[in-house]
Amino acid sequence: MRGLGKSRRTSRAVTVGLCAAAFAAALTAAPAQAHEAGKAAHWVLKDSGSDVRFRGLSAVSRDTAWVAGAKGTVLRTTDGGASWRNVSPPGAADLEFRDIEAFDARRAVVLAIGEGEASRVFRTDDGGATWTESFRNVDAKAFYDCLTFFDRRHGLAMSDPVDGRFRILSTSDGGRSWKVLPSDGMPAAQDGEAGFAASGQCLVSAGSHDAWLATGGGAHARVLHSTDRGLTWKAAETPIPAGDPARGVFALAFRDRAHGLAVGGDYRADQVSPQAAALTPDGGRTWTPAAQPPPAYRSGVAWLPHSRTSALAVGPTGTDLTTDGGRTWRTLDTGSYDTVDCTPDLGCWASGEKGRVARLER
Repeated sequence: MRGLGKSRRTSRAVTVGLCAAAFAAALTAAPAQAHEAGKAAHWVLKDSGSDVRFRGLSAVSRDTAWVAGAKGTVLRTTDGGASWRNVSPPGAADLEFRDIEAFDARRAVVLAIGEGEASRVFRTDDGGATWTESFRNVDAKAFYDCLTFFDRRHGLAMSDPVDGRFRILSTSDGGRSWKVLPSDGMPAAQDGEAGFAASGQCLVSAGSHDAWLATGGGAHARVLHSTDRGLTWKAAETPIPAGDPARGVFALAFRDRAHGLAVGGDYRADQVSPQAAALTPDGGRTWTPAAQPPPAYRSGVAWLPHSRTSALAVGPTGTDLTTDGGRTWRTLDTGSYDTVDCTPDLGCWASGEKGRVARLER
């Protein structure tokens, strides 16, 4: 029986690997060749029934995804986007949701951003039928931007600098309660430095203890890395331009503890964004600019499932693909999206302005 179980696991791994290879091939094939074969991967819009901007997205599978956005709106689908259920927390219409982390179709944690008490965290255990407010910021100097989870219990949330240092919240019970971590292990912030609550990806994690946070607005766009669940951090400069409140690193994605991608630029539509992407092979200690970056500002990024080299970046002017680990990017689509997320069963989702939600399909 033990050998049979191993055989089944091996067979499943091979099947997933083959599907992942076909999935990547559909994206990377020459456009004319792919369309002739009817295999071109592309975004298919799903009618969300809403017109708010969804900067928060958490993909659970090809069938299940959650989005969170303006006017305190949270939607959930369990049928691949064919239908959406409005599961917004009651009384939250004045809040701006910018990040959501879902564990499955029933359990999720959502972050509202803003100064003072506008920054809040809610959790649901019943698919959004009911919500519990688990954190409300009472410090007028704090402004929370993003959250991330290492597993179903341990997670972090980050605030713009308070008294000269980024503030970190921690939970060890799945977001049911939170505590502010000591700031002793946090490097001093640069003048004007902050995080961007643009896609829910300014704070990300990989594995059980590693987390990274992205910054902009200061003299240098930086990435800070923690190996102990937020207790201590080390900062590294990136080549993505900063020096202005509208410029910096907007999103990060790590496929493991070592290999990461950073995207950003200048979010103003009338400003160019050279060097809008960078990559790291060493956990964020050093960053190299993309030799051929996306052509414009990008606010979201995600590795393709089961791929060591392919990833998607999204922004208001389009979607770009890399197949060489972030060294070069090419545009796949010109639709507007703010964030992107992919799942192990080959589900990739994107969301953005005017209620736009899409799934990558062949």
